[in-house]
Amino acid sequence: MSPNTPAPLDFDPTDPIALTQALVRCPSVTPAEGGALALLGAVLSAEGFNVERPIFSEPGMPDIENLYARIGSEGPVLVIAGHTDVVPPGDLAAWTRDPFAAEIVDGVLYGRGACDMKGGLAAMVAAAIRYRRENPEAPGSIAFLVTGDEEGPAVNGTVKLLAWADQRGERFDHCLLGEPTNPATMSDMIKIGRRGSLTGKLSVQGVQGHVGYPHLAQNPIRGMVRLLAALDATPLDAGTEHFDPSNLEVTTLDVGNPATNVIPSQARAVFNIRFNDLWTPETLAAEIERRLREAAGNAVRYEIAFEPTNAVAFLTQPGPFVAMVAEAVEAETGKRPALSTTGGTSDARFIKNYCPVVEYGVVGQTMHKIDERVATADLKTLERITHRLLKTYFATPLQS
Repeated sequence: MSPNTPAPLDFDPTDPIALTQALVRCPSVTPAEGGALALLGAVLSAEGFNVERPIFSEPGMPDIENLYARIGSEGPVLVIAGHTDVVPPGDLAAWTRDPFAAEIVDGVLYGRGACDMKGGLAAMVAAAIRYRRENPEAPGSIAFLVTGDEEGPAVNGTVKLLAWADQRGERFDHCLLGEPTNPATMSDMIKIGRRGSLTGKLSVQGVQGHVGYPHLAQNPIRGMVRLLAALDATPLDAGTEHFDPSNLEVTTLDVGNPATNVIPSQARAVFNIRFNDLWTPETLAAEIERRLREAAGNAVRYEIAFEPTNAVAFLTQPGPFVAMVAEAVEAETGKRPALSTTGGTSDARFIKNYCPVVEYGVVGQTMHKIDERVATADLKTLERITHRLLKTYFATPLQS
């Protein structure tokens, strides 16, 4: 048996708690596969899914294993997406539980990835298996699109897996992405879009000199303050129907100067903008450059560079599929969830190019934190919600 071949299952894969524990015990810290995709592949293969595990490469990047699984040969195709890679656990001594032991204490399952997002993925896998066991002749197809590169650079993951599937003739009608979307309870929130992300690096040039002889120097800090104030003076926009206003935050500011009696020669700042659907990366960069030019005039020497980005703002328009997900949540929790576009980026930004995508998962309060955890009751709730959605979806197929 190879190191990546899991032992025979000693649990029922329709149990979302047991499956979450099994996945958390796989140390799949980006970019390591850690046995998580092997386990998931074994679980799905045993239930009749056709499973493939393509590996993608890129110069200067680690090779990444991914997983694509499908059961059924006809449409409609509902694809469930997610990732098995996790961020590093950090200071192990700070954890009250082993981050890869998946220990359950007082109804809470601890472990790296329990919340983001092995718990959500496990609950959806369990629901799909239960649904297919109950409905072996069900129409349509269920597919799983799972990457090991969501927490990393996201180069050899979902974006390439989607292209690989498309080249093979795979077509998706709708997608459910199991990221942790709920702020506090399982009835809180569905994500129907995401803001874009643009990072800028700004540098202001000065002339180094002695603080006692300022006429012989030029302090770049004054110029930097002037430029940053101009960027912050006027809101980028007032938001849209489904998006908050775009927001610019300065994330670093540095002059690299250890001396208190030296005027520095350069000041550097980095800022990030989370932007709504009024902007593209190109139009937003142009607006930032315009503001800088006006503020600098002939008095400030500066350079601005923008990092490449594949994070663009997008919206899945509320319609029958969004309503179907919301109704499944309401039926199992008793409360209609809000439709939101808040938070960071996700692989939904790639999926939206192939089919409508919504995100729904467990409560995300502890993602990436020490003592990351998920309530076992929430895993059961998510399994029931997904099972209900599958029943409804294939009973009343929707148009894309």
